[in-house]
Order: sequence, then C-alpha cells, then structure tokens
Amino acid sequence: YTFSDANCPYCHKFWEAARPWVDAGKVQLRHIMVGVIREDSPAKAAAILSARDPSAALLENEHQFDRGGIKALPSISREIAGKLDANQVLMIEMGIQGTPGILFQDAQGQVQRRAGLPQGADLQTVLGPR
Repeated sequence: YTFSDANCPYCHKFWEAARPWVDAGKVQLRHIMVGVIREDSPAKAAAILSARDPSAALLENEHQFDRGGIKALPSISREIAGKLDANQVLMIEMGIQGTPGILFQDAQGQVQRRAGLPQGADLQTVLGPR
C-alpha cells in the first residue's frame, strides 16, 4: 500500500521503480490517494478517484507526470472529499507524514513502513526479489 499524491515526484519515481515487479506480476501496488503536496493535489486525486476507471486515470497521471499529470477537477464532490479526508486521517494514524508512505509485509509477515522513496537495496526489501 502506498499513500500517494498525484503531484509527488517521489511517488512517481516509486511508481516507475516498481514497474519490473508489477509488470512481472510479483507485486500489486494499492494507491491510497491523498492531496497534500500542492493546492491542486486534492482535485487531481479526486479526478483519479472519481474516474470511470481509477486505475486507468492513475496510469494517465503517471504517463503524463512530466507534463503536469492528470487534469484537476474543477470541483470535488462531497463523497470524494470525504474519501480524501479519510485517506489523510488514515495516513496520519499510520504515522506517515509524507508521500509516498509505503506499507508492506516483510518476509516474516510483519507490516513494515517506509517514508519516502526506497533507495538502493531497500527497494528490493520493500518489493521482494526481482
């Protein structure tokens, strides 16, 4: 699980770094969208969460990240605002203060967390063997 902001460059780098594991079917990333980085972050998260296909909308954001990502919604519905608020509360309750905030199960079955982009060998610790 990764707490992700559509504007977070480190979330984007984690998404890119995880591609070999995801594409090989070894890992699934579950993105918990939050809007904390910039003023339009909640509206971009809302665009992803309210899309007909949120996975495709997240993919659009990642593929277009260097060009600004997904287009922010002009307004956020009460329902989606509630989901974003709940996601942010969960992030804080889990002790995660920034994005990406990553939760994963280690080889012993214990839940571990990482704040920020895993570096070097830690990426393999988080995602498992390639």
